[in-house]
Amino acid sequence: MRVLARLGAVGVAAACVLGTAACSSDDGGDDGGSAASSPSSSAAASSSSAGGGTYLALGDSVPFGYRGGESPEAYATTSDFVGYPELAADELGLDVLNASCPGETTASFLDPTAQSNGCENSANGGPGFRSAYPLHVDYDAPDQSQLDLAVATLQDTDDVQLVTLQIGANDAFLCQTTTADNCVSEVNTVASTVETNVGTILRTLRNDGGYDGQLVVVSYYAISYTDPFTAAATQLLDGAITRAADTYGATVASGFDAFQPVAQTSGGDSIAAGLVLPGDVHPTAKGQQLLADAVVAAVGG
Repeated sequence: MRVLARLGAVGVAAACVLGTAACSSDDGGDDGGSAASSPSSSAAASSSSAGGGTYLALGDSVPFGYRGGESPEAYATTSDFVGYPELAADELGLDVLNASCPGETTASFLDPTAQSNGCENSANGGPGFRSAYPLHVDYDAPDQSQLDLAVATLQDTDDVQLVTLQIGANDAFLCQTTTADNCVSEVNTVASTVETNVGTILRTLRNDGGYDGQLVVVSYYAISYTDPFTAAATQLLDGAITRAADTYGATVASGFDAFQPVAQTSGGDSIAAGLVLPGDVHPTAKGQQLLADAVVAAVGG
């Protein structure tokens, strides 16, 4: 998930330290231009019209359905970007409210003034996706965090049956672009920060949001399962996410496990296997379907 080149966001796809799919492509990530509707009205606008309850999807560009390399005009039509939440919602018979933002880090998820990797702002100080393009839902204000939107939605919506969260890889991608050694020596610190922040997010959803329903955390896949550093770094991040999920009673849908068997048919290469877009780090439709299947399996659907 990169930020649009015209916004000046740093593109880190092929060289991403984890080789996963959550870095913000060439387009930042901000929703500042869409600040009029309430969470409840947004839910109605972005639902799958299944009528069986609400599914709140949170996170970065993977659940957003982001694809790098599109024209600026393409990003203005959010319905053209379909992530695994929409696919899983259809299978589960739920109305999806997809509040994800391309380039969101765990820090900016909590605080929109924190550094993101293209959602609210970009690594080079430029604007983010939210200020230039619409998200799948309208936030209440340009300075509303994704966590605050989630809490408000949970408080105001009495039929939320599923919440998914995928967040953390942009922390590593941001570290890679801002450190001299491309985050090689800092990767353990990043994983620790992700674990802490994901734990804070999950605890807040439970406590402040009053949500005691099904909570699924989606972990990340690897671009290459045969490159030792890429696979190990992805598993390090996924391990941090899993520990936070275990602490707060969330189920893990493993993106790593979902992609690996199919990638192995092409020498461990997720791009060659048709799961990740060429020259990008984001899932193809086939990859998104595998993530949707993992979510459905995690909820027992």
